[in-house]
Amino acid sequence: MMKRMLSVFVLCVPMMVQAQYKSLVWSPDNGDGTYTNPVINADYSDPDVCVGASGEDYYMTASSFQCVPGLPILHSKDLVNWEIINYALGNLYEGDCKLLEHFSKPQHGAGVWAPSIRYHDGWYYIYWGDPDFGVYMVKTQDPAGKWEAPVCIIKGTGYIDTTPLWDDDGKCYLVNGWANSRSKFASVLTVREMSPDGLKPIGDPVIVFDGNGTANRTCEGPKFYKRDGWYWIMCPAGGVPEGFQLAMRSKSPFGPYEHKIVLAQGKTNINGPHQGGWVHTKYGEDWFLHFQDKEAYGRVVHLNPVDWSTGWPIMGKKGEPVTTYKKPKSSSNVIVNPVESDEFNAPTLGKQWAWHANYDEKFGTATAFGTYRIYNYKLSEGWKNFWEVPNMLLQKTPADEFTVTTKLRMTSKADGQMGGLIMMGLDYQALVVKRVGKTFQLVVTTCQQADKGKAPEETLIATLKPTAEDQIDYHPGIHEDIYLRLQVTLPDAEKLKNNQQGFDGRPQVRFSYSLDGKKFTDCGEAYKMRQGKWIGAKFGFVSVETDPKCDRGWIDVDWIRVTHS
Repeated sequence: MMKRMLSVFVLCVPMMVQAQYKSLVWSPDNGDGTYTNPVINADYSDPDVCVGASGEDYYMTASSFQCVPGLPILHSKDLVNWEIINYALGNLYEGDCKLLEHFSKPQHGAGVWAPSIRYHDGWYYIYWGDPDFGVYMVKTQDPAGKWEAPVCIIKGTGYIDTTPLWDDDGKCYLVNGWANSRSKFASVLTVREMSPDGLKPIGDPVIVFDGNGTANRTCEGPKFYKRDGWYWIMCPAGGVPEGFQLAMRSKSPFGPYEHKIVLAQGKTNINGPHQGGWVHTKYGEDWFLHFQDKEAYGRVVHLNPVDWSTGWPIMGKKGEPVTTYKKPKSSSNVIVNPVESDEFNAPTLGKQWAWHANYDEKFGTATAFGTYRIYNYKLSEGWKNFWEVPNMLLQKTPADEFTVTTKLRMTSKADGQMGGLIMMGLDYQALVVKRVGKTFQLVVTTCQQADKGKAPEETLIATLKPTAEDQIDYHPGIHEDIYLRLQVTLPDAEKLKNNQQGFDGRPQVRFSYSLDGKKFTDCGEAYKMRQGKWIGAKFGFVSVETDPKCDRGWIDVDWIRVTHS
């Protein structure tokens, strides 16, 4: 009864509920006019930000690679408190049947790379490079509303990390990096002139910076700006975990550019601070949002002040990242964080969730019963492991340490059908309920080097009698009601190492289960979490089967709650 009342409340006042969400595991706002980095302790890789039309709203997007929906849209009033409000992309790429089919299976590490978001002449634009297909753009007049269908403005391979700049005279320019994995060269940035509407190139690319053979190798992720008559390109260099942030300036968009390191780890424990977006606020302040690579957790978002007094954008505290700092000036005092827990009472999926490939309605859907149903994905003959599964419903890890508990029902129509809770990456571990005959087995399945096609290993934890059986049905199912839990912790030795030397990213995951939601039993050995392909590890649900002819089974997820470890 209580859950049904909550469902009505959520449906009636969704914006109020969203605006009041405060994470139990990480909130950067200290409540005293200061904040602690990271401002988002989750994998929003390659973030970019723009100031909205009002001057009081900030919008962020980030790489989403093959995951859908794509291009998350986050909103903030103060650059510290962020919430997920939308996605600019649905499936990749709707309107192109060939590409839509291509992304119907997980294309790990492909898709949407390092987008840029800009506000220009009443429109919000996002540009990104898909390294396999070209440069794309979407636009809208309301970031929280409908975004137009993506347009491919430059076809080809190797293009990444694209940013437009509309100049004072109405001309438009585009800067981009290059993916060595496709183009077989990298560490150069090119600028070309675009049509004034930004929809097609009208000039050839010009190499404006070359980091090859220097400490500025792996220069990529450029962002294009103009300030006080200077053209500015801000980009990372020196590698991802260990790199730094460059700023370069020229009186011409085509260079030559002089450059300077404006942010580096220095004596701090914040490794590789770079690649993000600069904003100038209506209050006259300057800030830089960027990522830190925390390996298994992915690339989390930091906020640093920017000082232009020397003529260069020196970031943080004299060029080193800050841990705690005074908040940006703002008219808002609302504390809000990206949503993590989900009661699954709404008729639409929560914005924290994403699929591992283009969504098909047979993956799963909301129900009218306060649950979310995920059908068993039919694995093909000769399948190797869950790396191939497109219908995993996953979200980003929200903190260094946290606990995830979920209540679900497994419904099985045939032998071998299974579903449960997973921590997914290049390696993975899952706790699943699997039908064997007329019973269920609770199994821990662990796979090392899933991306290399290695086979998983299974550990039997318990044999469970069904909690319910269908009496009337063409193919009667059996059901198991169960509580599953995973706990992420960072061992004391790793905490000390991270504090002294920068983040190493060796958290461990331990699964447990309960039949009554009160007493939980540990399952198997702790597993060391590992990142995915260009993304952090993600947790959520897996639901699969191997029989191509049987009726699908499914899991009905009642709720999932994220709390302190």
